[in-house]
Amino acid sequence: MAATWLPPAFGSNRERLACSATEKTRRYDLNRDSVTPRPLVGIALAAALVSGCSGDNGGDARAGGERSRTISQPAVDDARLARESERVDLASPTFSDPTNVTNPLFPVSKQASVLLLGRVDGEPFRTEVTLLPETRIIEWQGRRVEALVSQYMAYLSGRLHEVAYDFCAQDDKGAVWYFGEDVFNFKNGAIVDTHGTWIAGKDGPAAMIMPADPKVGDVYRPENIPGFVFEEVTVKAVDQTLAGPLGPIEGGLVISELHLDGKSEDKTFAPGYGEFFTGGGGDVEALALAVPTDALSEPTPAELVTLESSAADVFDAARAKDWNAAQVTVEKMTVAWDTVRAGDVPSRLESRLSAALQELAAAVGSRNAAEARQAAIDVRQWSLDLQLRHRPVPEVDRTRFDLWAAQLLVDAAAEDAAAVNGDFFALDYIRDRIQHTLDESGRTRLNTELEKLGGPVSNEDLGAAAAAASRLRQTVAGISPPS
Repeated sequence: MAATWLPPAFGSNRERLACSATEKTRRYDLNRDSVTPRPLVGIALAAALVSGCSGDNGGDARAGGERSRTISQPAVDDARLARESERVDLASPTFSDPTNVTNPLFPVSKQASVLLLGRVDGEPFRTEVTLLPETRIIEWQGRRVEALVSQYMAYLSGRLHEVAYDFCAQDDKGAVWYFGEDVFNFKNGAIVDTHGTWIAGKDGPAAMIMPADPKVGDVYRPENIPGFVFEEVTVKAVDQTLAGPLGPIEGGLVISELHLDGKSEDKTFAPGYGEFFTGGGGDVEALALAVPTDALSEPTPAELVTLESSAADVFDAARAKDWNAAQVTVEKMTVAWDTVRAGDVPSRLESRLSAALQELAAAVGSRNAAEARQAAIDVRQWSLDLQLRHRPVPEVDRTRFDLWAAQLLVDAAAEDAAAVNGDFFALDYIRDRIQHTLDESGRTRLNTELEKLGGPVSNEDLGAAAAAASRLRQTVAGISPPS
């Protein structure tokens, strides 16, 4: 069993702070336009990982009493819902090796990083899903189940929109179960609510999110707390051929998901990828890349490295208004991208990087420093996504961390305090992905500089925040991960 991990900054007060973490993360002044950033020792993650501050026995150990053979169901009076005879999620599962997920249609334990792209409410939507090294022990039906923890970060029009920590485990028959999530919803750079947060055993039952061997007509509920979070799924088709990031994928699953408000949406799942496509009401979210499924064994192509590093050079040149250097660099980037895109590039990333590079060239051509710096950040982001196929995920996430510090510099220069606050939150959450790869000295340096940034961000002192962000970038660049 993997040990439950907590950020080292907790020190000797780790358990006490973790016990009160949920309350601390909820105590935001929701009426403010800019909210004080969450505590700088990973409180939200700690709250997501610690259940009741008790021990961390894994597997399916009993906590007393006999387990029920069926799962008690909440009362729902809705004629649109399926009959219980059609449900495949009523039998009480057992969990002997819950973190070893072998279900190909929901391979959460095998997915290091997943990127989904689309549009929501007519705006560009981006989701990064990262498997964290932590696990959480959740008590449900007289048992203690060890669940995997995945971090979900969603961005709407480039701004932090939602962060969630999802908890999943596989039963002994191969079905994957959803044990809840800790959710933080954002607007204008601030946490506005935590709607959608629930934990199995406290708020309702655990819920099957993927059967072991789904068949047409199967019905199950990935969320089953009526009046709060509720979804009922019906399998519509199996063994489908789907258009994947790099070609056709066999064995796809198509489902229809019904909500109690009467709305429904279609989803597809693919072996090796999991959730693959979601569409409903004009919104679309589609998988763009997943590793290790789409990973390559060869090193990062030199041209892809050139794209990312040169975008950073243009960012600096635009600030200095060295337009000749910026123009030459953009021309070099265009040549490099032509070489990369002639190869095997996921289609959804190809179109976005091409558009970002065109915007960068236009901004440099018009000598617009603010637009050029933003476009340079966008090019770096998409090129980093492509580098996921070649580099370890934590390495890419460290550069993404730097990217958000650079974004904070742009937003501070624009005197956008709300955006700066959101940038700080993004940095804080991405830290959860990388600090386990650092030694104690590196973690201390990272946490110290991030804490120094939090003060001026909270006080809306944008000049001081920009200076602190620059120091943070320098510090992170100088931290070497353990060999």
